[in-house]
Amino acid sequence: MEDRERKLRLKLKNDFKHYALKCLKIRTKGGSVEPFVLNKAQDYIHQKLEEQKLETGSVRALILKGRQQGCSTLIGARFYHLTTHSSGIRSFILTHELNATQNLYDMVKRYYEYTPEMVKPEASTYNSKELEFGNLDSGYKLGTAGTKTVGRSATIQLFHGSECGFWENAAQHATGIFQAIPELPGTEIILESTANGVGNFFHQMWQQAEAGQSDFQAIFVPWFWQEEYSRKVDLEFRLTEEELELANTYMLKPEQIAWRRAKVIQLGIEGVDGRKAFNQEYPNCAAEAFILTGDDNYIDSELVVKAQHENVEGYGPLVMGVDPARFGEDRTSIMFRQGRRAFDLSSYVKKDTMEVTGLVHTLIEERKPAKVFVDVGGLGAGVVDRLYELGHRDVVVAVNAGSSPLNGKKYLNKRAEMWGEMREWLADEPCQLPESNSLHADLCGPKYTFDSNSRLQIESKEKMKKRGIRSPDNADSLCLTFAMPAIALEGRHDKTDEIVAKMAAKMRLNTAAKQGIWRRE
Repeated sequence: MEDRERKLRLKLKNDFKHYALKCLKIRTKGGSVEPFVLNKAQDYIHQKLEEQKLETGSVRALILKGRQQGCSTLIGARFYHLTTHSSGIRSFILTHELNATQNLYDMVKRYYEYTPEMVKPEASTYNSKELEFGNLDSGYKLGTAGTKTVGRSATIQLFHGSECGFWENAAQHATGIFQAIPELPGTEIILESTANGVGNFFHQMWQQAEAGQSDFQAIFVPWFWQEEYSRKVDLEFRLTEEELELANTYMLKPEQIAWRRAKVIQLGIEGVDGRKAFNQEYPNCAAEAFILTGDDNYIDSELVVKAQHENVEGYGPLVMGVDPARFGEDRTSIMFRQGRRAFDLSSYVKKDTMEVTGLVHTLIEERKPAKVFVDVGGLGAGVVDRLYELGHRDVVVAVNAGSSPLNGKKYLNKRAEMWGEMREWLADEPCQLPESNSLHADLCGPKYTFDSNSRLQIESKEKMKKRGIRSPDNADSLCLTFAMPAIALEGRHDKTDEIVAKMAAKMRLNTAAKQGIWRRE
C-alpha cells in the first residue's frame, strides 16, 4: 500500500465527518441520492457523542428530537463507519415497527452499495435481513419491538434504539438488550425518539439522564435548526402575539413562524389542539415535548420559557430554598431568589443529612441570605436540627408542606400556597429563572384540582410518581422561597411580626405532630 493511500485510509477511518462526505450517500427528502453532509442537528449530536466517548471511553445517549431531523441517518452512518472499520463489531437496530426497521436497514445497505471500493469491506452475507462482513467478523442484526425476548441472546457492541418512546414491552427490551452490551470501551447505546407523553420508558430514562442519575447523557435538538422548516411569506404576513413571543424567545425568522403556523393548522384536526400537538412533534425545548395535550398542568410551559429568557435585576432580601432528598432517587435541590430573579440552582443525588447540612451551612456563611427555607419532610428535619446547632436559628425556617396555609380560604395546605404564590410570581412578568431543562420539566410536572371548598390542591409527589413523573425537586426548591410573604421578609408592614409569629406557630405545631422527631423551642 502506497504512503498516499495509507494516509487517505487513515483520514477516512479517524475522521467520521470526512468519511461521511467522501464515502456515504443518502436519499434526500426530495428523492435524490447525494453525499452525506451533516446538517446542524446532526453535527451537534455528533459532537456530543464524541465528547462523551472521549471522556468515558463509551457512548450512552438519549436523543430527543422533532420529526425528520436526520437523527437516525446520523446514527446509522456512525455505526456503519465503526462496523466497517473494526473487527468483531455487532450492530443491532431496534425500532417500534417493522416498516421502520426495514427503512433503517435499507439506509445501511445504501451506505454499503455506494461505499468506494478502496474502503468497502467484502460482504459474506448480504440479503434483505442480514449484512455480514466475514473478514472483519462484524455485521448487523435487526429487531422490532413487540417480542419481549428480542436481542437477549446476542452480544452487541453498538445499539441503536429508534423511536423508543413508542416501543411495546420497552422495559423488557431494555433489561435484555442492555445486559447484552458489555461495559467496555468502544461500546455505544444510542436511544432516540420523539416524545410520546409522560411516564413511559423513554420519558423515565430521560428524567434520570437529565437529573444525572444514570450513565446516559440527554441530548435535545429543537425543530428550528432544520433549514427546510420554513416557507415563504409575503408583505402582508403578520405575527400573532403568541408567535411574536416565540420569535423573540427563540430568535425565529418569519419564514420559520409561517412554517410552524401551517403545521399547527395541519395537526389541529378532529378536536386536537394543533399548538400542543406541534410542541410534542416539533418541540422548542425538552420539557415542552413531554407535556401532555391536556390542560391540567398547574404551570404552563410558556410562562417558564419566558422567564428563562428574561434578564432581570435582583432586589430586596436574598432568600434560599432547600428541598432535601427524601428517597434514594430524589434530588436535593437548592435555589436562591431575590425579588423577581431566581438563580443559582444546584442539585445533588445520594447526599445524607450531614452532607446536605454542610452544603447549606457553607452557602449561608458565604451568601448571607435573609432567610433559608428548608422542607422538613424526611431528611429535612435532621438538616434543620443540625443547622440550628450550627447557629443559624435566626435564618433557617422549617417548612412543612402539609401544614396549614396562611390563606386557608384559597389553598388546601402550605404546599398549595407556595406553588400558588410561585405561579402568580411567574405570571406577573417579567421575572427570571435559571435556564434549566430539568427545572422546566419540574415546574410543569404537577397537576392541580380544587376541593369542595374551592381551595387549590397540588398533585402529591406520590401521585406524580405513579404517573411516571419524578419528584419536582428543583421546582420545590424555588417554591420554598415563597413560604413567607414578601412584606414579612422586607419588614415594611405594621403586622410583620404578627404574620411571622402566626406562620412560625403553625409550622411548629404541624411539624411536631407530623414528624415527631424534633421541635422548635
